[in-house]
Amino acid sequence: MFYDLQGQPNMSPVVGMLFSAVKENNQRLKLITEGITQDEVDYKGPDNSYNSIAQLIRHLLYVDLNWVYRIKGESLPHHVKEQYGPMIDRNNRLPMIMGMSVSTLMSDYEDVIKLLEDTCTQLTDRDLDKVVHFGHENEKQANIKWGLWHIADHSRYHQAQINQLRKWYKMCPSS
Repeated sequence: MFYDLQGQPNMSPVVGMLFSAVKENNQRLKLITEGITQDEVDYKGPDNSYNSIAQLIRHLLYVDLNWVYRIKGESLPHHVKEQYGPMIDRNNRLPMIMGMSVSTLMSDYEDVIKLLEDTCTQLTDRDLDKVVHFGHENEKQANIKWGLWHIADHSRYHQAQINQLRKWYKMCPSS
């Protein structure tokens, strides 16, 4: 396989290049989660003290969904918040997700990536400089260009955690 951040044909050059980074990371996430069992998806690491793979995928999905709506200049609809949220629970941790299959999680996440792709086809490279607010209280600012880069970077960060959970799971006596 040849790797390249070549833009998408239906997107502006820089938008397409940034979306390619997101898309490549999403494909990588699919590969590293392929064929895992439900026990592994729900595994929370040694001493049950880490976020599970399910929690991490749902977190990525929800963060990216928030970015899609930010990029579109729209608020996240209430029904979407209800379906996929909240971002954090009342203890400031990722919400618990148990018993949800990796295929369901990844299918839902694929829908978000498709929505992002559709949104990116509407952007010009000039749009990338628009400033949006983000953070738990919308206290931070970034431009859309940074937001697209962040989606890709954030995915890689949590993929490293997923890989670590998978290693621990394989070493776990009960697996």
